[in-house]
Amino acid sequence: MLLLILRRFSVLVLTMLAMSLMVFAVLETNPEGLARKAIGQFSTVAQRTAWLARENYYVSVSDAEEKVAFEEKGYVTFSVNEGDWLIAHAPEEGVVYPDKKISEMVDDEVNVIRALQVPMAKRYVTWLGKFVVGDFGYSYRYKVPVSKVLWPRLLETGKLIALVLLFMIPLSLLLGVLAGMREGSFQDRAFSFISIMTTSVPEFASAVLLAAVFVFWLGWLPGTSSMSSGFSWAEMVLPVTVVTLYATGYIARITRASMAEVMRSHFIRTARLKGLSRRQVIMRHALRNALITPVTAILLQIPWLLSGVIVVEYFFAYKGFGTLLWEAINNTDPFLIEACAMVSVVVVVTSQLIMDVLYIYINPRIRFQ
Repeated sequence: MLLLILRRFSVLVLTMLAMSLMVFAVLETNPEGLARKAIGQFSTVAQRTAWLARENYYVSVSDAEEKVAFEEKGYVTFSVNEGDWLIAHAPEEGVVYPDKKISEMVDDEVNVIRALQVPMAKRYVTWLGKFVVGDFGYSYRYKVPVSKVLWPRLLETGKLIALVLLFMIPLSLLLGVLAGMREGSFQDRAFSFISIMTTSVPEFASAVLLAAVFVFWLGWLPGTSSMSSGFSWAEMVLPVTVVTLYATGYIARITRASMAEVMRSHFIRTARLKGLSRRQVIMRHALRNALITPVTAILLQIPWLLSGVIVVEYFFAYKGFGTLLWEAINNTDPFLIEACAMVSVVVVVTSQLIMDVLYIYINPRIRFQ
């Protein structure tokens, strides 16, 4: 078991590294474009260059080896008055500007520091190292470090996901097992109809319907879930219900199909011929074999719940991870987008590892080669 976990973990680490490289390449291949997104499309070249200097996209004075290497190539290096950043200019190309800050330079003067851009590979290693220790950069939307806004929002979505799973798992498994026990019966058709109906209605439609009934018509529940006065169970009812209704039908249908297939198996027929009661056949033999596929589907729901509840969180003004991701994209907050993307990757690969381990406990005959 331990060897299996280590082997799967190593594969997942490589997967995370590959995904981190993709995220970094998509968002940071063009530093100039990244600066434009961070401080505005109408910013000047000097302003964007100053921003890139502050964010370590250029070699700093502290990098002595880099400084010597540039000077050996014939460049004159000196620092800007504010920020202690290098500017390079070849002696034969003209006059240097040692007394000007980057923000005071014109476009032609700013171009002198282009030679000191940090290579992408080095920036990636630095970025990945900071991510591992929890340094995600600075959010230009919230004016605070990304970690200060990311972890509280992730915790809020974790509460929502926990409540959804608390109701979704037993309800969907119960409906699926009851439907699959008697395939083709009225019980099967009734539960299947309920499952299909809840899955067919998208979250934004069910959110509007439930809000119209329980908020505007009956007046039983609050219409928003901003938790402005602290945690409130009443404000959690509608978001949890909307997500649970949609996810329950999907899992119930998968459980029903798996249960129906197991009930037609030869070992179930043999168990019945041996005189075991229907309850013993279902609980000891059928259910355990039928749970493999539903467990896969349930664990695959966790990454979807993390970022797929954007509609529900935004509709009910719930301050969670989904809303944070939407705000980061809508406001073009590059470092916050990177952090959200990488957190999603970690959640996905972690759920895959948990799924592989649960496979062994549910059915010990399964072995991964």
